[in-house]
Amino acid sequence: MQRIIVGKPEVVRIALVTLLAEGHLLVEDVPGVGKTSLAKALARSLDCSVSRVQFTPDLLPGDITGMSVYNRQTGEFDFRPGPVFANIVIADEINRASPKTQSALLECMAEHQVTVDGGTYGLASPFMVVATQNPVEMDGTYPLPEAQRDRFTARISVGYPDPAAELAMIDEHAGADPLEQLRPVADARAVRTVVETVRRVHVGPEVRQYCVELVGATRRGAEVRLGASPRATLHLVRAARALAALAGRSYVVPDDVQTIAVPVLAHRLMLSPEAMASRMSAADVVRGLLSRLPVPAPARG
Repeated sequence: MQRIIVGKPEVVRIALVTLLAEGHLLVEDVPGVGKTSLAKALARSLDCSVSRVQFTPDLLPGDITGMSVYNRQTGEFDFRPGPVFANIVIADEINRASPKTQSALLECMAEHQVTVDGGTYGLASPFMVVATQNPVEMDGTYPLPEAQRDRFTARISVGYPDPAAELAMIDEHAGADPLEQLRPVADARAVRTVVETVRRVHVGPEVRQYCVELVGATRRGAEVRLGASPRATLHLVRAARALAALAGRSYVVPDDVQTIAVPVLAHRLMLSPEAMASRMSAADVVRGLLSRLPVPAPARG
């Protein structure tokens, strides 16, 4: 993946953490910095089913989840699965569709199932939505509903590359598309095995308490109008487990929580008008909480 997203190892690491935490990833940034390339690089690195949905203003919920179609031969309605029935679903420019269409992902992201016309259909395992979006200030975009944002485990920004990385990117992309040369390094079965290992990573009581206090602090600050939900606490712990596993540890330390806190929590916060007027960002709020909360001593499992 780092051959595609040059000079951004932290972005690639958070994408892998989200996958191993059984979560969903939101990539938000200005056009042209590699949001879709990141999603496609992750998908091509895995030998599993992949689908892509280009979100547009005329997209309908049934175009995502699937729909029932009348079969003249049997006289019954047959369900035709939509693109969400894949291991990796790339939701490209998700905020260019209406909130009604965006909400088609709510059930499948939270419960790994789809309900259409009274029938419930399970989704594949692993299942991950990698959504890209442009900043809401861009023309032709709709803000993601709060319930939608809360279902994304982490939000990241790719950002502009430094001059050396941009120069290397020119050389890399000069001859051919490097995405075409990318080969899978794992399959769905291997991912499920690693996910089971991540679930067994030990989280000590002090670290669990630290996570609860950090998320709880987002609900009490004067800068925040809407704090993080209990789902955010679960996502924070799962992401910390995955980060510890990638570091080769069987236990979580406070540093894992601090490293992943901004990507996991910031996009869920709604700031107060005063904080927005002072140009404070949600990431600034989370970093301020991290600096003020007492850090527990590392507990080995």
